Amino acid sequence: MNGATLDTAILSLVTFIPLAGGLLLMLFPRRDRDIRVFALVVSLLDFIVSLHLPAHFDRARTGFQFQINCSWITHPNIHYHMGVDGISLWLVVLTTFLTPLCVLISWNSINDRVKEFFILLLVMETALIGVFVALDLFLFYFFWEATLIPMALLIGMFGHGRKVYAAVKFFMYTMIASVFMLAAILWLYAQTGTFDFVELQHAIQSGHVPHFSGAALWLFLGFFIAFAVKVPLFPFHTWLPDAHVEAPTAGSVLLAGVLLKMGTYGMLRFDLGLFPEQSRHNAGWVMVLALIGIIYGALVAMVQPNMKKLIAYSSISHLGFVVLGIFSFTQLGLDGAMFIMLAHGVSTGALFMLAGILYERRHTYEISEFGGLATPMPVYSSFFLFAVLASVGLPLLNGFVGEFLVLSGAFQAHMWYGIAACTGVIWSACYLLWMYQRVFFGKVTHDKNNALPDLDLRERTALIPAAAIALVMGVAPFLWLKSIDPAVHSSLASSLSSVAQIATRMVGR
Repeated sequence: MNGATLDTAILSLVTFIPLAGGLLLMLFPRRDRDIRVFALVVSLLDFIVSLHLPAHFDRARTGFQFQINCSWITHPNIHYHMGVDGISLWLVVLTTFLTPLCVLISWNSINDRVKEFFILLLVMETALIGVFVALDLFLFYFFWEATLIPMALLIGMFGHGRKVYAAVKFFMYTMIASVFMLAAILWLYAQTGTFDFVELQHAIQSGHVPHFSGAALWLFLGFFIAFAVKVPLFPFHTWLPDAHVEAPTAGSVLLAGVLLKMGTYGMLRFDLGLFPEQSRHNAGWVMVLALIGIIYGALVAMVQPNMKKLIAYSSISHLGFVVLGIFSFTQLGLDGAMFIMLAHGVSTGALFMLAGILYERRHTYEISEFGGLATPMPVYSSFFLFAVLASVGLPLLNGFVGEFLVLSGAFQAHMWYGIAACTGVIWSACYLLWMYQRVFFGKVTHDKNNALPDLDLRERTALIPAAAIALVMGVAPFLWLKSIDPAVHSSLASSLSSVAQIATRMVGR
């Protein structure tokens, strides 16, 4: 396969290698160790193949790269159209990076229906990658909905406590919200005869979509509601803590690390990309909701007695920063929003892995059950502190860069928004460091904690890559921003151009 052919086929390979691995797993005999090894090999292979994308990505170009566009279904007019730019590139790599870590961290914790678990995990990976590379709205919606089934089954079959309740709540919230997006997609197709994102964007910008001006607000809201529930943005957040607490560790890692980013990615790609005027017009109240999420999520996290629920509410707060950055409509804000998406996936994914490791040993997430763990588990406590500091936003770690850029963009957009958002940084330090103090410092409060084993080789192997990436992202953020910045700049320029064209046509009338 030559370079040009590989560039055309690479997105299909990255997307469907996990699915092919999952289908092959169905043929495996029920030998648990062989199943785990095969799932690890498939996920590692997909990660290695995905590295072709950043390695051959032309950072000087704008627009989509590695595109494949061919007719899939004639009537209706649906195309198999995939491509990535600087916005979606790193989200694909984040997905392929986290999945092998999920396999490793689930090695001993999943002992029942092992084959089904790893099949669902690999199918989930394919669906997540598909969301980020699809450029046909029908294909995008197909992958968007396809993520629901494996995640709901992972929670409902392999979770804890009220797992069925949490799975049904997750499924119903996100599925019902997605119906509004489906209605908007079908309206656009009825007016234009195409689902292709690039063609739709051009048609909207050039004013060739009949009745668009009257429907624009409703179309924007149709997409926005689906994305806001997925983020989740206040007040659509209530499904998230239940899903996180009851999900298995791997489910929580993919949920926080990747699945929530589907919502913020959708806002950036589709709301800003297709409806720039409505996005700007409604930015004020969206940014207010983001600020409420930042502060509310942090304050609720502070009073949580459950470690995993605390980390879940921290995600609501951190994703609020992403939405704030996106709707600031500034270069700094959008760059920072993209960087937080990636940094949050790494650092919060690590926190959920660490919480899961402790659950395997004590079968509880209650903070009151711990205390003084730094004595029997020094290596574990060191990794946990590193992940906490990365999530807090300590300079030279990955959390700092994105928050700094978003706050800078928020101050440019509206000074008081920036000031309010700054309090979220303070609150995040409070709840995370207080949790760390209660769990790891002081005397060992329960005798059984004295005998807890420290991290083994497998657990360290899962955590070291996340810690290393968190450090590299903090020290050398330009490795990521060099490809993110041109795509964001192009998106902003396109947005300004669209607003100007629409205003000119209105004046002309």
